[in-house]
Amino acid sequence: QVQLVESGGGLVKAGGSLRLSCAASGLPFSSYIMGWFRQAPGKEREFVGAVSLSGVYASNADSVKGRFTISRDNAKNTVYLQMTNLKVDDTAVYYCVAAWANRWQGAPRNYDYWGQGTQVTVSS
Repeated sequence: QVQLVESGGGLVKAGGSLRLSCAASGLPFSSYIMGWFRQAPGKEREFVGAVSLSGVYASNADSVKGRFTISRDNAKNTVYLQMTNLKVDDTAVYYCVAAWANRWQGAPRNYDYWGQGTQVTVSS
């Protein structure tokens, strides 16, 4: 049974930082592109970023470029989302995702597995 379990969400003031983690189990982690999506209240789910199988390549949404960094540790089956200079508009539930791939061709459009999400709230 595949599980993606997010952690690290919480309440932070604008300008602050948070690091989200996603622990994966039940799948060959190094064979999956890992990524993050988010969904704010009343808005559609939005792609945040994805990282290649080895962690060498990454793709981020324009809205978070220069502020968010996605990385992975294949030895720990964990993917991270380091968020800095947080803005009120970053408030959302953040979801960890996984897509099987044999090589990096940019961020996939479709993902095989989704986590339950972790809430990030940024106050002004």
